[in-house]
Amino acid sequence: MSSQRETPGAAVKFDGVQKSYDGETLVVKDLNLDIRAGEFLTMLGPSGSGKTTCLMMLAGFEPPTHGEIFLDGQPIGQLPPHKRGIGMVFQNYALFPHMTVGENLAYPLKVRGLSKSDIKAKVERALAMVELSGFGGRRPAQLSGGQQQRIAVARALVFEPNLVLMDEPLGALDKQLREQMQYEIKHIHENLGVTVVYVTHDQTEALTMSDRVAVFNDGKIQQLSPPEELYEHPHNSFVAQFIGENNKLSGTISKMVNGHCEVTLDTGATVTAAPINVEGEGARTTLSLRPERVTIGPSDSDTSLDGRVEELIYLGDTIRARLSVAGNSEFIVKVPNHKRTEALSEGSNVTVGWSTEDCHALDPIAT
Repeated sequence: MSSQRETPGAAVKFDGVQKSYDGETLVVKDLNLDIRAGEFLTMLGPSGSGKTTCLMMLAGFEPPTHGEIFLDGQPIGQLPPHKRGIGMVFQNYALFPHMTVGENLAYPLKVRGLSKSDIKAKVERALAMVELSGFGGRRPAQLSGGQQQRIAVARALVFEPNLVLMDEPLGALDKQLREQMQYEIKHIHENLGVTVVYVTHDQTEALTMSDRVAVFNDGKIQQLSPPEELYEHPHNSFVAQFIGENNKLSGTISKMVNGHCEVTLDTGATVTAAPINVEGEGARTTLSLRPERVTIGPSDSDTSLDGRVEELIYLGDTIRARLSVAGNSEFIVKVPNHKRTEALSEGSNVTVGWSTEDCHALDPIAT
């Protein structure tokens, strides 16, 4: 498991894949997805969106109802899970409690018929990779949750697969340990060049670790993009709401001009926005604004509206201000701590502003 891999990570292709458990309701709907060799791709979405089902089909634990899955150009629909050569990491670790750490790591190598000397060398390298050298003689019950998860990752990688699947692997860890493990898994991936398909409902996890993120909802991919594009340029209102904090304002498009659109809000105010997913003049729209792109107080912003401060929450580096703006009493602005002024207090009237390019006109949703 050196950083110079002779074999690159595996390429994965979902071709028209559908899945139904009852013969009527499609949990996964006509999925077409290409995952590049060596890529870290995260399937992100709420419970029931289809992401875990996709992972289970790729692993071989569930058959597709329709369509085919390819691994390095070869269809794998008829291959049982143990013949696919895929490493897997689960939320509950799935370590054998009656075996030592070393025996857990050796198991996938033994079933592949490696010699004792090769097994010993690979187990030692795997332990070093997750910074747990010397822990081979311990039982899983003697390890902390974070250490158990590292061993689970090491076991998935010890036989040097080209593809590793991870299903909510950090869900059982506390916040600080989860964040630490995010970076560790990301660095292991970068060093090995293995393809990783990762499933989570945690948006921060997805943004931190991934090369690309596939946002699932209702059995379909709503957007497939690198993390920054996903956050800065959501394609629809579901993605805007699901990824990060987001302010939404409802209105009707009154005019399309010079690549922008004028929107009459339900309160009567008019704002200018960047049209991303709209039908045209007269159509309803939901405006999307990230809290950190909104300023409070006098500015040279393209748009300014009156607001009222309802609540201030101290978060250390920032002040989270909840305002009432244009009929939305949950309008959030993140104010850097060093820019807080005495004028910013609960109950005060303020002006908020933003750039037209930061205000995205998307498909309408209920507010």
